[in-house]
Amino acid sequence: MPDFIYLASQSPRRRQLLEQIGVRHELLLPGAEEDAESLESMLPGEDPTAYVQRVTALKLDAAVARHARRGLAPAPILCSDTTVALGQTIYGKPEDAQDAVRMLSELAGGEHQVLTAVALQAGDRRFAALSVSHVRFASMTSAQIAAYVASGEPMGKAGAYAIQGPVAQYVENLNGSYTGIMGLPLFETAGLLRAAGVLRE
Repeated sequence: MPDFIYLASQSPRRRQLLEQIGVRHELLLPGAEEDAESLESMLPGEDPTAYVQRVTALKLDAAVARHARRGLAPAPILCSDTTVALGQTIYGKPEDAQDAVRMLSELAGGEHQVLTAVALQAGDRRFAALSVSHVRFASMTSAQIAAYVASGEPMGKAGAYAIQGPVAQYVENLNGSYTGIMGLPLFETAGLLRAAGVLRE
C-alpha cells in the first residue's frame, strides 16, 4: 500500500484537515479540458442526501479516469462534497454576491443541515461515508449579512459560508461534525482510510 493518497479537491481546507491527521497526499485536480462544475448540477426534485452522494461518486469517477489518463503512480483516491440543505432545498455555491445574501438571509434565524459525503477508491474497491450535521444560526441583520458577503468569504462555499470564518459568531448551536461542516469529516474519512489499509488501526 502506498504511503500517500490522491486528493481530488481544490479545497485548501480539505488539505489542512488531512494534514491534521497525518495523511500524506498529492492533489489530483481537473485539467482545463474537464467541466468539473457541471458535475454539481442538481436533478429535479433530488433529495439533498441523494444529491451529495451522487455528486461525490461522479467526482470520484472523474478523478479515477483522470488518474488513468495521466498514467500516475497507483494510490488511493479521495473525494468529498459538501452541501447545505434547509428542508429539501439544496444550497450550493452562490452564483454572485446577491445570491449569497439571499442564501444567508434564508438560513439566518433557523436550523439547517450540512451534509458531506466522502468516497475513496483503492484499487478496485470503493468505500463511502456520509456525515450529517445540524447548524443553528442566530438572526442576522441585513447589515451583518452584507458585511460578511462583502468580505468575499461566502463565494465558492456551499450555503454561502465557511464555519471556520467570521460567520462563526452567529452559530448558536452545532450538532454533528465540525470538520464535516468544514468539508471533510475526519472521523468518517479516517474510517475509510483504515478500511482501505492507508491508516493503521
